Amino acid sequence: MSQLIRLKDIQATHRDLIGDDYYDPTGKVAYGVNEEKIGKIEGALVEDTTGRIRYLIVDAGGWFSSKEVLVPAGLARIVGDDVFFDSLTQAQVEAMDVYDHDYQYSYKEQYEKDRQSFVADSVPTEERMEIAEHNYEAPNTLELLEERLTVNKDRIVAGLVKVGKHVVTEERNVDVELEEEHANIERTNVDRPTDRHIGDVNGNESIEVELSAERARVGKETYVSEEVNVGKTTERHTETIVDTIQREELDIDRDGNVVDREGNIVDRDGITAEDVRRARGM
Repeated sequence: MSQLIRLKDIQATHRDLIGDDYYDPTGKVAYGVNEEKIGKIEGALVEDTTGRIRYLIVDAGGWFSSKEVLVPAGLARIVGDDVFFDSLTQAQVEAMDVYDHDYQYSYKEQYEKDRQSFVADSVPTEERMEIAEHNYEAPNTLELLEERLTVNKDRIVAGLVKVGKHVVTEERNVDVELEEEHANIERTNVDRPTDRHIGDVNGNESIEVELSAERARVGKETYVSEEVNVGKTTERHTETIVDTIQREELDIDRDGNVVDREGNIVDRDGITAEDVRRARGM
């Protein structure tokens, strides 16, 4: 009967076999059904006869105050630093036994417990699932991530136009043609007889003639001399946004050998990429 041993124990005793790039999910953030955050990965259990990862030790502190359980590795989907259990529900985890750090687990024994936990009476019918052999195979798909720039636009106040008016005083000259009357005295010599006698009337007799003249009367009237309309026009221009993004690249050549960034094959005492993948449980 194959036994299950902790991944960190293999790392401590078989470092020369698995190398430094052995996949370790410890510390990754764990998510359950509907991508609900449930806690983190505390480690993994590996089958001693094959070196394959069979279980992930999950701290479901997001659902419970403190509970570590063993979840079949084949239910995991690894994306970057996150581990997703797309079908794992709170009711399923509640039906699982608490992981005992001091207990020696066997693959067959734990497999039987899993078959009972995932169909327990406390698990709703729609959440029950039959555990199969492939549910214990660690995911062999590595998703490479890359960052992409997303640019949004915010509308800001770029300027303010304020239009007002004020009064300007200036002098204007206007020519006005005026008329006025002047006295014009004409004397004409006359030689004709008359019945009047000198002294019949007062010698101070006089004649008055009224003279008139035009005088300028100044008034002011207000007219609209100009109308000012203030509007807006939109001009478009293009700005180039420069930022630094990252992406992940696979360090493996066409023959399946692990290589470094310069393309050199990494030689770990004859260990090939296939050996590493087999030790990883892929």
